[in-house]
Formats: sequence, C-alpha cells, structure tokens
Amino acid sequence: MRAVRRAASLLCAAAVLLAGAGQAQATGYRYWSFWERSGGRWTYATQGPSTARLDDGAVAGFRFAVSADSADASRPRGAADFGTICAGTPAKAGTKRVAVVLDFGTPADAPSGETPPARRTACARIPADATAADALAAVAPPLRYDTNALLCAIAGYPKKGCGEQVSASTGKKSPERSGSSGSGPSLGLPVGAGVVALLAGAAVWQARRRRHAG
Repeated sequence: MRAVRRAASLLCAAAVLLAGAGQAQATGYRYWSFWERSGGRWTYATQGPSTARLDDGAVAGFRFAVSADSADASRPRGAADFGTICAGTPAKAGTKRVAVVLDFGTPADAPSGETPPARRTACARIPADATAADALAAVAPPLRYDTNALLCAIAGYPKKGCGEQVSASTGKKSPERSGSSGSGPSLGLPVGAGVVALLAGAAVWQARRRRHAG
C-alpha cells in the first residue's frame, strides 16, 4: 500500500508540473516587433529602431502581436517590395529612402476595446544618417514610447498599454503565427509529458519491486 501511495504522490506531482508548464506556455507579451527585409524574407531585427541605420533601398517592418519572445514573434504580413512601395519617391542626394511596412495585427491580439487599423505601407525619405525610428516617425505619427524608450504605439495604436503581459485567455495566438519565425516547437508541454511518463514508470517499477520483496 505504501508503494501505491508513493506512486500516486509521484503522479500527482507530475500533473502539477505539467499544469505549470502549460501555464508558462500560455504567457506572452503584447508589443510592436521590428523586422528587416533581407533576401526576400523577414528577419527579426538585432537592434532597436532608434539605433538601426538602414541603407537606401531597405525595407523595415513593424508588427503588433502577442508573442512569448522573439522566436515566437509574428512577421509582418503581405507583400513588402521596395520597388513597389517607393516607386513614386525618386532618389535624392543627401537622403535615403526606406520602405516601411506597418502591420497592426489581428483582432485577437488587440487590447480590449480596440480595433487594429488596416495594414499599410509607406516610403520614408529621411537624412542619410537617420535611423529606422526616424523613418517610422516620418510616415506613421504619432508614436508613443515609455520611459525606457520602448516603442508602445505607432500611428496612435494602441491607445494605451506598452508591452504588457497577457495570458492565452486575453491574447490568443493568431493562426498565421505558427511557423512564422522558423522556430521549432515549444518544449514546455513535451517536456512536461515526458516527466509524467518518467515518474509513472518509476512509480510502477518501485511498486513491483516492493511487492516482490515482500
């Protein structure tokens, strides 16, 4: 009986661990992510827009969504071709042109009571030494930043909030996010399931060993 109780205790602990893994998996943050277009695909920017200095002909993308981290972040959707976006903006000495793609996300990722604007593009003509943030300010005001210089709103969206933590019940994953970053499957739940199987096997082995010993 002691072995049975021990097995039940181990399985209970495993269930708690698995539930905890699921809860951790469901947590994310609602924020604007910054992307650069390279080789026909989006790459998550390694610098913030306030320090990234893009070349003439570059394409910068901004996407609002609920994401756990950069590996889980959603790419901007739709076409993103510099030639098309900046077709009506000729080159000019002393300036550069940056194509800007603004994806305000889906209703599922929107803060309560807000509706995301339609996706749009714009061509920013800015000084040669200007940053991606300057390009954004030129085509999508008003911008809103927090005290830590985190980009909170583009073109006034969202009206409030800044990188707040949300759960699956308030910010559900958008269908198109799956596989959008090329990242592998999350390990939270598989690891939890593996722990359950491991503990269950150990409990059974222990119960049998004690029964035979008795």
